[in-house]
Amino acid sequence: MTRTPIRVVVVDDDFMVARIHSGYVARVPGFTVVSTAHTGADALAAVAELRPDLVLLDIYLPDMSGLEVLKSLHDVDVLMISAARDMPTVREAMRGGAVNYLIKPFTAAALTERLQQYADTRRRLTAIGAEARQDDVDRLFGTHKTPAAMPKGLSAATCALVADTLREAGRDLSAAEAAELTGLSRVSARRYLEHLCAVGQAEFRPRYGTAGRPEHRYRWLG
Repeated sequence: MTRTPIRVVVVDDDFMVARIHSGYVARVPGFTVVSTAHTGADALAAVAELRPDLVLLDIYLPDMSGLEVLKSLHDVDVLMISAARDMPTVREAMRGGAVNYLIKPFTAAALTERLQQYADTRRRLTAIGAEARQDDVDRLFGTHKTPAAMPKGLSAATCALVADTLREAGRDLSAAEAAELTGLSRVSARRYLEHLCAVGQAEFRPRYGTAGRPEHRYRWLG
């Protein structure tokens, strides 16, 4: 199952920072940078022309505030990235519809986690269909029961990616197949599959061949 990459426009007044952030995004499986912009006007033009899925939007731009740009954007999701940490600015970004807010400076890992959370939410929205149940809405708005803490070294966002992939496959998968579908390494995919088995969301089934060790297969239980 091949997923269409999530198309991203990176907006930052600093050319070097924009390049660094673009590099962060490009390394996240399932994401691709389609353009960078360094002013508010260029950002609006890029979005109008390219119709991306997501905009990484700085607030301090030379011609207008990123918050003004946010209010002018339609039919595109926006993740704010800014050194501004005052609560009026954060509240205005939330009211403007930003899907998340990341304070500079941040690490590649921090941005990766937000992007994986965003991708997970997009998949959930697609999977729900035309009508949502209350538990679907609760999951989307983060009001569902808080899950148990993840084992050391595992990410909740990546675990959700593996879980969604296993569920949407509609069949059992090997660790290698799950790795190919998620963009993870086979070892990482297997660790997440084993965790899903441990918490009762998946089950392990050996598949015996003509020779050698049985192949480990994993099936979604929910």
